[in-house]
Amino acid sequence: MTAVVTGGAGFVGSHLCEALLADGREVVCVDNFSSGRDANLDAFRDHEAFSVVHADVRDLEPDDLPDADRVYHLASRASPADFVSQAIDIGVTNTEGTRRVLDYAREADARVVYASTSEVYGDPEVHPQPETYTGNVNIRGPRACYDESKRFGEALTVAYEQSYGLDVRTARIFNTYGPRMRLDDGRVVPNFVTQALAGEPLTVYGDGGQTRSFCYVDDTVAGLRALMDAEGLGGDVVNVGSDVETSIADLAERVNERCGGAGVVYHSVPEDDPRRRCPDLTKARQVLGWEPSVSLDDGLDRTIDALRGGRGGSRGGGDVARD
Repeated sequence: MTAVVTGGAGFVGSHLCEALLADGREVVCVDNFSSGRDANLDAFRDHEAFSVVHADVRDLEPDDLPDADRVYHLASRASPADFVSQAIDIGVTNTEGTRRVLDYAREADARVVYASTSEVYGDPEVHPQPETYTGNVNIRGPRACYDESKRFGEALTVAYEQSYGLDVRTARIFNTYGPRMRLDDGRVVPNFVTQALAGEPLTVYGDGGQTRSFCYVDDTVAGLRALMDAEGLGGDVVNVGSDVETSIADLAERVNERCGGAGVVYHSVPEDDPRRRCPDLTKARQVLGWEPSVSLDDGLDRTIDALRGGRGGSRGGGDVARD
């Protein structure tokens, strides 16, 4: 069975490629390396079942890729640091790029997992967030290029399922962290860890009382694969993430304890930064039989160890995941 992974050189995408290869799948990584990193592929680059297609999904034609049975569409910048400087790139990738990936999958008669995001919920007025919640998003705010283009991408998947019978299911991915994260992209875990290892105080926005639910990358990958492999979910959407809510202040304390950090400094909260973010995982447990298994403490230990050993990431690479 052959799987195409768009954005396969990114953070989550590279871990997904590696897991699929370990299970004996043929894997085709599609990336233009504008944000994905070549170094993310080092651990499995020479695997006989692995190949790379250097391509931009915004320009993709069905003949550009070999036939595949499965398509994981993860291609997109997801760094908050890119939301202003790369707003058009992000918007077009998640709209026109998604249309082109769906056209390819239709030609190949392949099943698709579309990687959406918890950002479609915006600053939620419902907590925790179930898949039925339609969100509270500022369509003109600093996050809009990402949030709204992902929402439109979801709308496209529904249209392709209804119009063409394409088997496409959507994963709304919540905060994911782990080795290979980009270090300068504004996500809180690599920010905290790199600051702490450098002996600097951790930057906390607001009072640190805002919450997130942090899912280790191996669990996120397992959730994406469970969604792909489940039968009868064409046109459906499932949250993928951790439902253990953690305050930013608590996260800062855990990182400082592990790295001998120098305390915290406080800054004003960025515009449209959500106060609370946590998935309702009822559907994932019921229809996928999946839930995360790596605790935040264990995941932080693994991530910090990787960063200390130079295996965590570098400047300038990433894919779908936020904060």
